[in-house]
Amino acid sequence: MMQQSLTIRDAIIQRRSIKAFNGQPVEKDTLLSIMEDSTWAPNHQNRQPWRFVVACGKELLDLYEVLKEFAIPKWKELSDEELEKQMKKFKSPGGYIFVVVPEDARQKERLEDYAAASMLIQNIQLLAWDRGIGSCWKTPGFLDNPKFREALGVKQGERIISMLQVGYFDEMPKPKERKHVDELITIFGE
Repeated sequence: MMQQSLTIRDAIIQRRSIKAFNGQPVEKDTLLSIMEDSTWAPNHQNRQPWRFVVACGKELLDLYEVLKEFAIPKWKELSDEELEKQMKKFKSPGGYIFVVVPEDARQKERLEDYAAASMLIQNIQLLAWDRGIGSCWKTPGFLDNPKFREALGVKQGERIISMLQVGYFDEMPKPKERKHVDELITIFGE
């Protein structure tokens, strides 16, 4: 494991979404430590509106079966080689974190909870990056499939807002161009 201790600015600017993981597993203790620290995300009235479904290590084998069922259409009709090719994107991460939030009936609280959980997810990504672990926040449509939700133990009144893939990688993606802040700011009163 690589320890980096980046400055906050460096972590924010250097972090990239990693999609090409090298298959090296992420140790459960490492992942749980990152998640524990991530829960210091700001959240309204200290509701801490999140919980996690985590898979790393041996749990990944069971998760692969669930992902195959819901992410690969007509997987039963594919050759073994084609199925393995399509599953590669799910098997190369070293772990998964599904972030689950309550679906509060009150719109204000629901939006606040989603925003707080989004900050938590960025905390996970930055803390992982500081340890040399990449991540990619994904929101595939199957997250809302009732049978997928059931397979993950997501209860009525909850929603999965992130399938966060985490893992080690060999190549750093190039940064993508960002808009200059002058394009984004309106000075009040001018």
